[in-house]
Amino acid sequence: MSYAWGSFVEPLKRDLGWTTEQATLPFTVMIVIFAIAMIPAGRLQDRIGPRRVAAAGATLFLLGYGAAALLRYIPSPAWLVLSYGLVVGMACAFTYAVIAPVARKWYPDRPGFAVSCGVMGFGLAAVVLAPLKKIMVVAWGIDGTLLALAFLAGAGAFVGAGLVRNPPEGWTAPQRTGISYPTSYRPAIFGDVPPGKFVRTPMFYMLWVALAAVIGGGLIAIGLLTSYGEVELKLPPAVAALSISAYSLVNGLGRPFAGWLADRIGTIRVMVIVYAIQATVFLALPWLATSLTRLIVCSLLLGLGYAATFALFPVVVAAGFGTKHLGMNYGLVFSAFGLGAVKGLIGARLLDITESFAPAFLLAGSTTVLGLILLLALYKLGLR
Repeated sequence: MSYAWGSFVEPLKRDLGWTTEQATLPFTVMIVIFAIAMIPAGRLQDRIGPRRVAAAGATLFLLGYGAAALLRYIPSPAWLVLSYGLVVGMACAFTYAVIAPVARKWYPDRPGFAVSCGVMGFGLAAVVLAPLKKIMVVAWGIDGTLLALAFLAGAGAFVGAGLVRNPPEGWTAPQRTGISYPTSYRPAIFGDVPPGKFVRTPMFYMLWVALAAVIGGGLIAIGLLTSYGEVELKLPPAVAALSISAYSLVNGLGRPFAGWLADRIGTIRVMVIVYAIQATVFLALPWLATSLTRLIVCSLLLGLGYAATFALFPVVVAAGFGTKHLGMNYGLVFSAFGLGAVKGLIGARLLDITESFAPAFLLAGSTTVLGLILLLALYKLGLR
């Protein structure tokens, strides 16, 4: 649902007179809070288990979206920053923090595929919600749409919280015959490393910067693809929203594919290939996406990069530093998501200043190249 925020940008500008930066700010703050809150959320899930942490997140979804729906009475960017940015950001962290550790523990023989299937829903939701939210905004207004999302997000998260659980103590996955993958049951390269030791390793900082570099481009795409279609290509809002639907389709369905491939040829190898494609598309997009068809093709390719980020970074952390502290260790790396969100806000500011989408997309491409270089260096240091 968060990834479909781009559907709100033009209505907020049109109906409330906000700038692109103001309309993007609540989403940016949500991502920053999401990233920061992943650290305590990951620690809690390591200590008390996933179910109670996820249930707390479901409650926060209901409260955060519900408070954001009061926008009609408090038509201020600051209110959306507080309600949506702060509360929904915490809700995202408390629900998302449980996914990768639980999936990785249940399926140690297929870590890439299991984790990527677990996070697939986070990418797929916007496939339906990006165009649907356009229709909802027309019918119910921004505040009515936010109220509907309060019940939809809260209910969905409560169902998920009721289903998720860790495997029993001492449980091992059943042996499967006939298939052997390079990653199957491979012990962590550096053992089960506690968070305090993890943050003192150079690899932590390399992973952190690499995640920030590649994720920022994805957030720029999420925030601006729909607006690009409306402004540059003169497409109707519902048609322009198809770009983010295409992005989200690959973002969701591409995650299991990325995980499946990573189990066979290696996680970082897959990431390097995908980020090379992402960087190329970003750098060429202002001149390449000159029609709806081309915009959708670009969106599909960019979605693959975002899919690989969410599917494979937790797998890399687990492969190097174990699963015992994976919730918090991955939370520490995931905090880089906040810096990536700031890059998304910079992209919106560049659009306001230059009245051109090219600088924002060029920024996204150049930082993706930085992330690609860091991942190649990590591969040389032994992470696979």
